[in-house]
Amino acid sequence: MMNIGTDLRFFPMPTSASPTRRQFLSTAVPFIVSAATLGRAGAVSPNEKVRLACIGVGGQGTSNLKALMADERVQVVAICDVDSQHAAAAAKLAGLPEGAIFKDFREVLARSDVDAVMNATPDHWHSNVAIAAAKAGKDLYSEKPLGASIVEGRAICRAVEENKRVLQCGTWRRSGLKVRMACERVRNGYIGQLKEIEIGVPGKFAIRGGYTGLEATEAVPAHLDYAMWLGPAAEQPYTAARCHFNFRWIEAYAPGYITDWGAHFLDVAQWGAGMDETTPTEVSATEVKRRDKGIYDAAESFRIEYHYANGLRVVMTSTDDKTKWGTKFIGSEGWIYTESEVLKASDDNILRAKLKDNDVKLYESKNHHRNFIDAVYSRGRTAATAEIAQRAATTCHIGAISAVLKRPLKFDPKAERFENDEQANQMLLRPMREAWKIA
Repeated sequence: MMNIGTDLRFFPMPTSASPTRRQFLSTAVPFIVSAATLGRAGAVSPNEKVRLACIGVGGQGTSNLKALMADERVQVVAICDVDSQHAAAAAKLAGLPEGAIFKDFREVLARSDVDAVMNATPDHWHSNVAIAAAKAGKDLYSEKPLGASIVEGRAICRAVEENKRVLQCGTWRRSGLKVRMACERVRNGYIGQLKEIEIGVPGKFAIRGGYTGLEATEAVPAHLDYAMWLGPAAEQPYTAARCHFNFRWIEAYAPGYITDWGAHFLDVAQWGAGMDETTPTEVSATEVKRRDKGIYDAAESFRIEYHYANGLRVVMTSTDDKTKWGTKFIGSEGWIYTESEVLKASDDNILRAKLKDNDVKLYESKNHHRNFIDAVYSRGRTAATAEIAQRAATTCHIGAISAVLKRPLKFDPKAERFENDEQANQMLLRPMREAWKIA
């Protein structure tokens, strides 16, 4: 059974559509809330707007908010963030009153007037919010990586499936025309037999605020609920350098660019290689370098080599050369490279070639956020489903684990466990404080 920290059955329903925090918490007697009350089981009527709550509205969260607001079928009804300054700015953008602003995501999920949730919390919060949202009957646009660990991601997949929810992961390159063109040409043999995939990601941390040393402990600012920001993660003294954008450079929350950009490019690699239903079976992280002081302890440079059961090799390397950031498919008869709106090949004929009638045509999405809303109405699939996102994130995570353990590892994609390596298997789930454990 889900821990009380995330299971909405243990939380009382508010008495109004826009409860105050005091009203919500003062309802003392918990009771079981029906699925019909928590969310509509079927499709939203074409005559109704999708009522959206946005949880986590910092940089990426605000970007998602703007993109979803641009869809005429969406009505934003609630904003939630542990930083009241972020929340106030987002609420102003959405034209919402103060009563629609929350700090605790559980209050938002208890509302009967929320159909869908945008989840752009820090990585260590992804699974708690996503699982609770699915159990509350809400559809999800949830940021990458799917979960902060392999076990968390699988738990999200189960919650989405069991509660018949729609999920779109924020790996938006799946909705890019040129990325799809590259992957279709790879899948149909336009570069010959696929032999290897090279992935380049940034190395040096893009630290906001120019922080370079160990930050002194500070008083928690009044606008931040720091205890809630930490949530599942271990208690730590507050420093502004730890929170918001810069969390991704701290191993306790995320393994740096291995998941930050790796979640995008390894996802593209999986798509082009036709590996969406599996993961590599072997991984080896080498040339791993970390900072020798300060709180930013994620791997800042690395070379991670993956091998699939069919012999395909994928190499992800950190580099300062921006022209190498992206995904390069190398075949027996040529290569093709893609990153966002860039598409290159060893021969222009590869790019000019038109797909034949019997060629594999990949799932087409022209706008990642609109694709999500399309699926909310149709109850069909999204461009980046939970299962697809889980496989891409798992590929990131096994690389990060190899980087920590400093040795090669063998992985069973079906069992989602390492072979004969209990130390590695202990890292399949990140440590979580008792109140927020997902299992």
